[in-house]
Amino acid sequence: MLRIVKTGGLGLAGLALAVLAVILVRGAVETPARIDPAPLIERAADYDVLIRRDEWGVPHILGTSDADAAFGVGFAHAEDDYATIEEVAIATRGKLASVKGEKAAVGDYLVHLMRVWETVEARYESDLSAEVRRVIEAYADGVNYYAALNPDRVTPGFLPLTGKDIAAGFMFKTPFFYGLDKTLTAIFEGRIGKAGGLSKEGVDAFLPTQTPLPVGSNAVAVSPARSADGKTRLLVNSHQPFTGPVAWWEAVVRSAEGWHVAGGFFPGTPFMLHGHNRHLGWANTVNEPDLIDVYALTINPDNEDQYLLDGEWRDFEKQVAEIRVDLWGPFWWTAARDVLFSAHGPVLKTDAGAFAVRYAGMGEIRQVEQYYALNKATQLGEWIEAMKLQTLPSINYIYADRQGNIAYVYNAQFPARVEGPDWSGVVAGDDSSLIWQGYLPFEAVPKLFNPNSGFLYNANNTPFRATAPRDNLRAEQFAASMGIQTDMTNRAMRAEETWGADRSITAEEFRPYKYDLKYSDGSKMARLIEEVLQADADGDADLAEAQRILAGWDRVANRESRGAALGVLMAEPVVRAGLMGRDPPAALDTLRDAIATLKTHHGRLDPLWGDVNRLRRGDVDLPVDGGPDTLRAIYGRLEADGTLTARGGDTLIMFVEWDRQGRLTSESVHQFGSATLDETSPHYADQAPLFAEMRTRPVRFEEEDLEGHIAESYRPGER
Repeated sequence: MLRIVKTGGLGLAGLALAVLAVILVRGAVETPARIDPAPLIERAADYDVLIRRDEWGVPHILGTSDADAAFGVGFAHAEDDYATIEEVAIATRGKLASVKGEKAAVGDYLVHLMRVWETVEARYESDLSAEVRRVIEAYADGVNYYAALNPDRVTPGFLPLTGKDIAAGFMFKTPFFYGLDKTLTAIFEGRIGKAGGLSKEGVDAFLPTQTPLPVGSNAVAVSPARSADGKTRLLVNSHQPFTGPVAWWEAVVRSAEGWHVAGGFFPGTPFMLHGHNRHLGWANTVNEPDLIDVYALTINPDNEDQYLLDGEWRDFEKQVAEIRVDLWGPFWWTAARDVLFSAHGPVLKTDAGAFAVRYAGMGEIRQVEQYYALNKATQLGEWIEAMKLQTLPSINYIYADRQGNIAYVYNAQFPARVEGPDWSGVVAGDDSSLIWQGYLPFEAVPKLFNPNSGFLYNANNTPFRATAPRDNLRAEQFAASMGIQTDMTNRAMRAEETWGADRSITAEEFRPYKYDLKYSDGSKMARLIEEVLQADADGDADLAEAQRILAGWDRVANRESRGAALGVLMAEPVVRAGLMGRDPPAALDTLRDAIATLKTHHGRLDPLWGDVNRLRRGDVDLPVDGGPDTLRAIYGRLEADGTLTARGGDTLIMFVEWDRQGRLTSESVHQFGSATLDETSPHYADQAPLFAEMRTRPVRFEEEDLEGHIAESYRPGER
């Protein structure tokens, strides 16, 4: 793993030009042929599935077999978000520039650089079980059926979606969650480093971007030992963008073969990614272990197609990536660029030198196998066996079940590196002993099961603070070469100061802790405020007034606050720069920018936070509590009128609990509603008022729960 040492370089636009600064292959006015929809429609007859939507429009999908249910998931998901599913698949194919133009060229190049399709074509039949292939192909059939019935919504040349598209999507996407895209971008830009995290900017979610939405998540599990009423509780609270390829869609899925889950799905994913079944559940948060190594290569001065390894010149493996770029109207052109590989992995040549990249998840397509096994697990032992597949390169797991077990796994494919070298920097590329092979076993992964404290949490922080101090893992238990993170977030600090400080948590306390709005004394916000309070106002009345407001602010981001607007507008640019690995601006400079914004648009430096921080969707425009890196996380975009429109943070929230007898209850809320794209749907924004008021609604998991709450019932194509 590498850290960016300075800013500058090409930027996204320049990077796209660098990718496309190649040979012009051809231009044309060719229109892709439309596929005959008849076979796609005929395949629908093979599936037996019923879709019921409750009063909130949430689909409850009932299939005879798991494949039948997956077909229903694909169809219902397409009803609510077809355009995004299609775009995800086009991006995964490395064809998005043919639709979106030059800005998507980088993502298309990465598909080639990561050998996504070469791997899928070689391993789809051998690495994936027939059962999983049936399920993911059924999901694709469901999407295809919807598309065949709605041809005006289909991009020419897209159909059919296939099971290989689904497997490729997991292979392409999962390494971005621990920052692979940012490392590749930094190498391109001459910064040689890591900028942290998946780009979650709407349609550009698979592309590097200079303005990523800050990311985070909260996950908490409390066992009967710490609950006042003896219940087991789980908080599922991933922070995502509100729209786009990694925005949540909620569904309840059930088949007669035992697949029965409720939770969140991404566009193009047939499986519940986190949520619960009847027996157990889990929540995910992004982690950032060191899973990427960059090797500096020595190029043969007499032959640029060779590099030095173990004293000998080796030939690069070379392929040619053809990237078709949409220009305007019917015009397009295709560029060709060499794609190089060494014994280490993909190779990038830049003005700073030639670098090879080796990363967790290379050549792995079995992510769908692990998610399917997790969905169908019925007890802790089965869930652990699913985790032992180790096909998912990163992501924290917080687990709870009906027996009262809780667990935390700092999940990662940890490279089996040799001890000695500084793996946090650029590694010499001429020594084959430094090219690691395989990963550490599951037994070596940091994890905790049933700590005496009865409490586990993660908020994108170090795994060495996950519970009570006496039960925590210790850094010295793990090799330095694993590169385990040691940082804390404000949310992590507040988790310790709320759930962690309460030894007997009631139902009435658990939820307010999740919606906590405070910045901790140890937070970056507190440090920045202290910094600007030390500045000499020197006759500057605005600065003196701002200092007075910040000194009196309790650092609680509730909508009635008179200090939150100034504090958040000051701190957010500083924190965002840090997340991107860039030199942060001076807090005093961002404070002056905040002063100017608030004076210009609000006429005062202390407007109500709710007048500034808004949840907007269609005709809905509501004040919303929370802010960046609070447990009630809200990340906003500054508008021309000086307000913030929430764009990410808290999205699908689930409160799951099992009582002493193992009986399940679950509640959830989505920031908008089940119809993620259809502005004409009554469910386009019907949950927004609940979300803004920090309320939830029942998850109608069992058939008896759903009885009397079915607003629509239909088979695919009958609606």
